[in-house]
Amino acid sequence: MLRVAQKLIAPAVLVAAVALVAGCGSSKSSSSATTTTTPGASTFKVGLSTDTGGLNDRSFNHLAYVGLQRAQRDLGIHTKVVQATSPSDYIPNLSSLARQGYNLVIGVGFTEIDALKAVAKQFPKTRFAIVDVSNADEGGLKNVQGLLFKEQEAGYLAGYAAGIAAKARGGTTVSSVGGQKQPPVDRYIAGYQAGAKAAFPGVKLLNGYSQDFDNQAKCKELALNQIAKGSVVVFQVAGGCGLGALDAAKEKGVWGIGVDADQGYLGTHVLTSALKRVDTAVYDSIKDAHEGRFKGGTDTVYGLSVDGVGIGAFSPKAPAGISAKVHAVRQQIAEGKIKNIPTTVP
Repeated sequence: MLRVAQKLIAPAVLVAAVALVAGCGSSKSSSSATTTTTPGASTFKVGLSTDTGGLNDRSFNHLAYVGLQRAQRDLGIHTKVVQATSPSDYIPNLSSLARQGYNLVIGVGFTEIDALKAVAKQFPKTRFAIVDVSNADEGGLKNVQGLLFKEQEAGYLAGYAAGIAAKARGGTTVSSVGGQKQPPVDRYIAGYQAGAKAAFPGVKLLNGYSQDFDNQAKCKELALNQIAKGSVVVFQVAGGCGLGALDAAKEKGVWGIGVDADQGYLGTHVLTSALKRVDTAVYDSIKDAHEGRFKGGTDTVYGLSVDGVGIGAFSPKAPAGISAKVHAVRQQIAEGKIKNIPTTVP
């Protein structure tokens, strides 16, 4: 049965919750929503529907919210966030925003692919955007904009760093922990594996999927198994679940690599992070729609050349010279000198 009940959270409470992002995991018990309005705001309304990771995932959904907040401040718009606790929330959450007359409704993540397609067909006059899903996958609907990223480029940089770090430590194996096996997850991992091989041709690669983006214990178990097999660098590509993989890395004294947001705040065991500027994509989509330039029926793709993906800060304990080496590779990718980075994982 579809869950339709929602709970209104005061803006101050949500702000406090987001401020605690660095200190707590996701703990949601029901679908929830928050509405915020800038004083003197325009009548332009934007709704954001998170996936089950919620705003406290410390990466993907949180970044989308950051972009929404920026648009609220800069453009003076009315905003609302609806969080899902299970996939069954997606259709009622998206439908509710469309029914309430929101000018732009944004779905966050590949898991909302079918729900947004169904709702966009039902509400053809409402404009939609979806992160990590192409317009073609949404049936080529003219009221849907796809927001895509070249995760393979950020993954390549993370892998190149992993190869350098593994060699410096005397290890021969690096690994990755994915959430669900989805195109954006695999683009990260495929790039990571290619980058690691470029930096360290003899490196051994391990990869596994938790099939979960929330349960940290599942990702921690996968990472611990990989570390037991010799991995000295673990790349997490699993949202909130992946925080468990980084915890495993810390526990066993190996390197971890974060994803989407810069997760170096978790400790010096985080070598670096593969960045994905979901906040920029969400902000750009809102700004375009607000100014009458909605890009429905198309995809907007963010790569290194437009600073849409990237590499985070390096740990102060990272091998000497690693930042300069990785950023030199970054420049080569941005200039098109490194091409055809893999996007699929066998």
